Amino acid sequence: MSTRTSAFALAAFALSTAAHAQWIAERTPNIPRLADGKPNLAAPAPRTAEGKPDFSGLWIATPDPAYLMNIASDLEPADVQPWAEQKATERMNAYGKDDPAAIGCQPFGPRHIFGTMLNEAARTKIVQTPTLILVLHEDLAYRQIFLDGRKLPKVSNPAFMGFSVGHWEGEELVVDSEGFNEASWLDFGGHPHSDALHITERYRRVDFGHIQRRIAITDPKVFSKPITISSDLDLVPDTELLEYVCTETPRERYELTGPAEPVHVAPEILAKYVGQYEFEGRNPFRYRTMTLTLIDGQLFADFNGKGHVLMAPISDTMFSPRILGTFEFVTDANGAVSYVMAHSIAASFKILPRRDLQP
Repeated sequence: MSTRTSAFALAAFALSTAAHAQWIAERTPNIPRLADGKPNLAAPAPRTAEGKPDFSGLWIATPDPAYLMNIASDLEPADVQPWAEQKATERMNAYGKDDPAAIGCQPFGPRHIFGTMLNEAARTKIVQTPTLILVLHEDLAYRQIFLDGRKLPKVSNPAFMGFSVGHWEGEELVVDSEGFNEASWLDFGGHPHSDALHITERYRRVDFGHIQRRIAITDPKVFSKPITISSDLDLVPDTELLEYVCTETPRERYELTGPAEPVHVAPEILAKYVGQYEFEGRNPFRYRTMTLTLIDGQLFADFNGKGHVLMAPISDTMFSPRILGTFEFVTDANGAVSYVMAHSIAASFKILPRRDLQP
């Protein structure tokens, strides 16, 4: 890769390079174990002294990767207000350089709640008491979920993580959050939110190692329909949170510099890239297919049949869907795509065109 391409790939995947080495000699207490000493994650879910499901533990979210870049992946384009879609497109065409979390070291806000993270902040620790649940993140962000019967406040000072209250519906914990400030993005694709954002989470601990979680997102100023996503939680045993401080991270890890002038790729070149592709082997995002379409002169990608992510051009052959790496189109002597190389600091992998499905 060229120096500039390397800078893009480094910025895209630097967030995914956490190493949880501390506490490896300490086993998490009160975890049921198999005969070989490994945690029995299929054991029955624990309960509190009050008989409620106990969500305490260290967890990592497992949402569909499409929501990392586009939280509205399940909506039709017409369900997103034009001003909001235009804002997301502008932010992607700027390669995400203005992301307040990655560049300004501000809290990720709702992205923490959705679990659409790729970095050291991906792990979440839940501490449950009868009247309060604390949710702790490795980047020092936190949430307080009050279970004491109070209602959501009338917010005069919005917060990055909003304000949350919860209640029980049988075995299910229901959490409502609002009062978010508008500084944060909803996803790494740059979708904005308004002061009307409301998030409802439903938690159900199905066994010792797994929490089923459904999240409903409503923001009538941005989306004409509610968004519902699954973002289940998997237990992370025998380790602990590690402090991750953005301001202490080398700045070059987040340097999202792009071409000095906007890059415009001719429509006839973009048209050659349209079609469906298959990933060869394993990749960090669990993607199998990539479908490229041309909309209003710009190239968009759907991964595993969903996503709708702008492929911001770096050159005629190199495109950046931001945290998904840099994608380089390799063509044959006739100009047809032979394959696509996706570059990251973790690995490079090949994506092959489906010749039978090419237009």
